[in-house]
Amino acid sequence: MSKKYSNTTADYLEWTEAMNLVRKLYDDNRITLSLYIACSCFFGLRASDTLNLRWEDLLEKDEFQLVEKKTRKKRDIKINAQLKRHISDCYQSIKPSTLNEFMFLSQKGTVFSLQRINIILKDLKKQYNLKIKNFSSHSLRKSFGREIFNRSAENAELAIVKLSQLFNHSNPAITRRYLGISQKELLETYDILSF
Repeated sequence: MSKKYSNTTADYLEWTEAMNLVRKLYDDNRITLSLYIACSCFFGLRASDTLNLRWEDLLEKDEFQLVEKKTRKKRDIKINAQLKRHISDCYQSIKPSTLNEFMFLSQKGTVFSLQRINIILKDLKKQYNLKIKNFSSHSLRKSFGREIFNRSAENAELAIVKLSQLFNHSNPAITRRYLGISQKELLETYDILSF
């Protein structure tokens, strides 16, 4: 845990490790946490927005719209087909009382706080031996961005521009710094070319 009043930068969790964690949590009957990590990674939302999702927002939907809490900007989000199945499976396991219920409820029946989520993630890091230094709720948003960037290696600059818009960053330079993209990685773009 970070020291009080100190700033630590969240690192991203490698995509394969994040997806393995989603599966392991589901298999360990930690369904809500599995769903939280999956939604956070696939949507790239801030934790405050993810925690406010309700079943009716996502269940049996192909996309949804929300107004981001921090920026007050509207965002359209498509629900990946695999994530859609995971949401449905989690719904069947959790069996919420109504579709209007929040998706991420603690055992006490209240929505997890951001502080509680961060404590849980630090515990998961230890329990599941995750290879990440600074793991917090923001790590999952960065995992989303990093995976989009990595999968778009042939057109990294376009990926940065798209992510900049998705994250509502004022310019692509902020997105590059946010994702921790090094100068070396940027220079590797030139190696894509061939004669």
